[in-house]
Amino acid sequence: MAYRDLKEFVEVLKQKGLLKEITEPVDPILEISHICDRVVKQGGPALLFKNPKGYDIPVLINTFGTEERTCLALETESLDALAEEVSSLLKPEIPTTLMDKIRTGMKFLSLKDLPPKTVGRGACQEIVETESPSLAQLPIIQCWPLDGGRYITLPLVITKHPTLGTRNIGMYRLQVFDDTTLGLHWQTQKGGAYHYRVAEQLGKRLEVAIALGPDPATIYAATAPLPDELDEMLVAGFIRKKPVEMVKCKTVDLEVPANAQIVLEGYCEPGERRLEGPFGDHQGYYSLAREYPVFHLTAVTHQRDPIYPTIIVGPPPQEDAWLGKATERLFLPLIKMTLPEVVDMNLPIEGIFHNLAIISIKKKYPGHAKKVMHAVWGLGQLMFTKVVIIVDDDVNVHDLREVMWKVGVSFDPKYDVVLSEGPADTLDFATRTPDYGGKLGIDATRKWREEGYPFEWPKECKMTEEVKRRVEEMWERLGL
Repeated sequence: MAYRDLKEFVEVLKQKGLLKEITEPVDPILEISHICDRVVKQGGPALLFKNPKGYDIPVLINTFGTEERTCLALETESLDALAEEVSSLLKPEIPTTLMDKIRTGMKFLSLKDLPPKTVGRGACQEIVETESPSLAQLPIIQCWPLDGGRYITLPLVITKHPTLGTRNIGMYRLQVFDDTTLGLHWQTQKGGAYHYRVAEQLGKRLEVAIALGPDPATIYAATAPLPDELDEMLVAGFIRKKPVEMVKCKTVDLEVPANAQIVLEGYCEPGERRLEGPFGDHQGYYSLAREYPVFHLTAVTHQRDPIYPTIIVGPPPQEDAWLGKATERLFLPLIKMTLPEVVDMNLPIEGIFHNLAIISIKKKYPGHAKKVMHAVWGLGQLMFTKVVIIVDDDVNVHDLREVMWKVGVSFDPKYDVVLSEGPADTLDFATRTPDYGGKLGIDATRKWREEGYPFEWPKECKMTEEVKRRVEEMWERLGL
């Protein structure tokens, strides 16, 4: 069953010994983030700071910080198992028997029940403040010493297209300017930024709602790299096997998850910008201060006794690594639909999502690896990938030792490298131009004569199966 809300998930973590409750007063300014940084790098538990200095609301952090907790959050045995569910929907088997037809029909009937639905009341509105709303009650953390201030780091930022009415939910950092305004760091290529540009062209303010701490699957859905105007709440419903209940806001014409812990309502004025940043981001460096839109607060609603969820990013590994791994696994079946030659993909944690992709393919014709490189740079947010490495289908892309060996011996920099350029992650400080930079593709597959390789590709050193069997039988006797 889907988690009722974030509190229920916290109780599950507690029962399984995966949560550490900290009763000692800890400062949200730098202390919480430093403790979390140490804990996540040790593979430690989720942390619930029950007495953040100066605040009555507990702080939850490192919620998704291990594969085990991420799987619990998404209610799956493994990320690959959830990916198999996605794959079965994308490539359903043709039913051949009556029972097959019944199963197929039930599967697709159940999907009809998963879109979000609006309800009359929600726990997120047990307490409503519209007269003099303020951010001052929230234990918003400062992550790193040179940050421009305190940041809300795990928000679901909800907007609607000004003319189409389609919803977008994204996760964008929010800098606290004062008790009623925030800096909205939505990058150029993101859905929220697009909605704001359309509103500016129309000379209209854009209404914005910020939901903090719905159930964990809904939190994850806000990070998913979906096509424009595809509702993230549908993805959340698929993961939860239950629709997300939404409730109408009090001061803006938007809906928010009814089970959220805290909701901030407000708007952005067209043409209004303020300097946002710097901020210690997931590259492990401070991104520079730049002009971004301003969010004006019109209401704060929340559950009784809410929890404030947050996250830190910075030098890897961090908690967001496992959100990225979930995306890698869940979206692999979608990639295979477009590129059926793809066998597997690894976006290494150390590669910070967009910096490195290792992809294995079933090579079928000359130049196949280079075709896949260009295709990857044309797929959604994979357009930001700086380095794409293509290997053969027998290489385990998740074994970096094997990958580095095969890459090192299988490519000639003169012939097997592709240099290109295109969109870049806004947070990529190495680019000479914001949002635009270079791309590198490395073909580490076995080369064919048709690709200009003048010799027969050498055979890999491998022991015979017969010898391996005989040694296996004597292994215990050898005492090794």
